[in-house]
Amino acid sequence: MSLIHVENLTHRFGDRTILDRVGFRLLPGEHAGLVGPNGVGKTTFLQILAGTLLPDEGRMDRLPRMRVGVLDQHLNLKRGESIRSFMKTAFADLYEAETELEKVTQKMGKAEGEELERLFKRYTLLLEQLERGDFYTIDSRVEETAAGLGLTSLGLETDVSRLSGGQRTKLLLAKLLLQQPDLLLLDEPTNYLDPAHIDWLAETLRNSPGAFLLISHDREFMDRTAEVIFHLEHRRITRYPGNYTQFLAASELRKQQVHQAYRQQQEEVKRLEDYIRRNKARASTARQAKSREKRLERMERIDPPHSSPPPRFAFSVAIEPVTMVLETKGLTVGYGKPLYPAVDLQIKRGEKVALVGRNGVGKTTTLRTLLGEISPLSGQLRLGDRVKPAFFVQEEHAPSTHTAMDEVWAAFPHRTRKEIRQALARCGIRGEHLMQPLSSLSGGERSRVRLCKLMLTPANWLVLDEPTNHLDAAAKEALRDALRTYPGTVLLVSHESDFHEGWTDQVWDLEQWRKGVSS
Repeated sequence: MSLIHVENLTHRFGDRTILDRVGFRLLPGEHAGLVGPNGVGKTTFLQILAGTLLPDEGRMDRLPRMRVGVLDQHLNLKRGESIRSFMKTAFADLYEAETELEKVTQKMGKAEGEELERLFKRYTLLLEQLERGDFYTIDSRVEETAAGLGLTSLGLETDVSRLSGGQRTKLLLAKLLLQQPDLLLLDEPTNYLDPAHIDWLAETLRNSPGAFLLISHDREFMDRTAEVIFHLEHRRITRYPGNYTQFLAASELRKQQVHQAYRQQQEEVKRLEDYIRRNKARASTARQAKSREKRLERMERIDPPHSSPPPRFAFSVAIEPVTMVLETKGLTVGYGKPLYPAVDLQIKRGEKVALVGRNGVGKTTTLRTLLGEISPLSGQLRLGDRVKPAFFVQEEHAPSTHTAMDEVWAAFPHRTRKEIRQALARCGIRGEHLMQPLSSLSGGERSRVRLCKLMLTPANWLVLDEPTNHLDAAAKEALRDALRTYPGTVLLVSHESDFHEGWTDQVWDLEQWRKGVSS
């Protein structure tokens, strides 16, 4: 029996059809990945499966009493609650059972006869529930999961209200994994994770007895975790058995077959239309022409194969700065206390620098300090003459009613409507997405909108904080090429080493800085 069975599911946004008569089936314990280009509707489909979004048409059946786990980024974290206590809420039902067990035990000491027998039965059921849930290993499981996702280094008694966006995501993921639902729905779970934590998560998911469906643009992670791939493209979902590498080979073969079938059908259509045109008016051949005309009408047409063009990011230098773009002497960075010992740094015009280190070590704080948004604790920091930085932040909160057009036009009101449209198109924002609220776009599309704003910003020094989060493979490659060939200066934070390897001139390792070793 399927955990979830979907038939003829259709979903629209305005006059745009996102999912069209989709069929989908997920089995108990199945480890699956959902792939497709940015903006095709993967997150929307996950929301429908989770029950937070209703489809316009179609049927979806779930296994009765199935427990579904999904990352809820909008969940309110209570001030005053620690990381440890929040993670323990994953076992709320077991703690309730323990509390009831204690009450039943007290009552049993005073009960007699049938009442004692009833209480004993309840006591036995509660005890079995605690044993099934491994209640007495909760503390060790919490600590193991916290260590695996990099929360231990933050301190498990840290107030959850003090967590950054990335740390908050880790915490919510940790709770989900501890709950062990029948079905886990994960959208880009490796964002904000360091390589060691990605390895731990991959191993945990691979050994999970429950089913999961995950969206990820991390090909290696998908290869290590998924045993079946669902490909969402052209508003339909196709199932491919095997891992991601096997899917790539199978989908390429399928694409070639579709191209061939389309070409053959077009040749047949042309031949029939030509016969009808030449013979419809002749009395001797009119019947045959009519027969071919009916055949043409009954033919189920194959959609022309097409693929979305990759984005074309391009950054220009507004004005040439002096040779020394950035220089620091004895700079210390942090809030209240230094994150690492004082450092002397230099970035020269045209240099490309990668800033690396595990999540939470202070990369974003360092970027904001170098840009002057945060005051250094001590030391000197100087930007060269005519240096014009442009900053790409991890997340940006736009007004809920803003569309992609609104967001870019508000930042560049002197640009024409046509110029804004063209810039967004170069970044891969298609016409049907231009007038949608940003909140309805995928994470990858919202990143492309912010990259569009970066392209239009007059600058000569690009500072980017995790720009590859949410981007698909084609967009990552296009961004990598654009930064590599950019004639200006780049300072980049990225947890994906293969994104910046081969074209950066310096690598600043904050882990080494913390040990007092300057890069």
